[in-house]
Amino acid sequence: MRQPVLAVMSGLTVVVLALGIRAGATHGGTVAGRAPVGVVATPGATGTSASTTVNGAATGTRYGPVQVQITVQDHRITRADAIVYPTQDPRDQEINGFAVPQLDAAVLQAQSAQVDTVSGATFTSEGYLTSLQSALDQARSAGLL
Repeated sequence: MRQPVLAVMSGLTVVVLALGIRAGATHGGTVAGRAPVGVVATPGATGTSASTTVNGAATGTRYGPVQVQITVQDHRITRADAIVYPTQDPRDQEINGFAVPQLDAAVLQAQSAQVDTVSGATFTSEGYLTSLQSALDQARSAGLL
C-alpha cells in the first residue's frame, strides 16, 4: 500500500515543480506572485509569425527573488523583461531601476545569457542571468530558438 501512495505523491510533486507554482514575490512594490515557469502564451497572428512568451524559473538572491520573461519570434529574442525583482526598499528600487533595463537591453543585443553583470547590482544580475538561462533552455527545448 505504501508504494502506490509514494508513487502518486512523487508524481504530484513532479507536476507541481514542473508547473513552477510558487507564491509570494513582489514586483514593482505590489504582491504579484511569481509567474509560472515555462512557455506561457503563443498568441495567434494573421499573416505574420506568432511570438511566444517564456518565463524562466524564479531565482532567489540575497535581497529577494528575480524572474525573467522572454518573448521569442522567428527564433530570436524580441523582448526580455525582469518580471519579479527586489523592490522592497528605496535602495532596491534605485539599484534595480538602473540595472534591470541594462540587463534587458544587453540580452536583446547578445541574443543569449552571455552578458556582463551590472556593477553595483551583482546579486540582481546573477539572479537575472540564472532565470534568463532557464527561460532560454525552455525556449530551445520547445524549438523556439
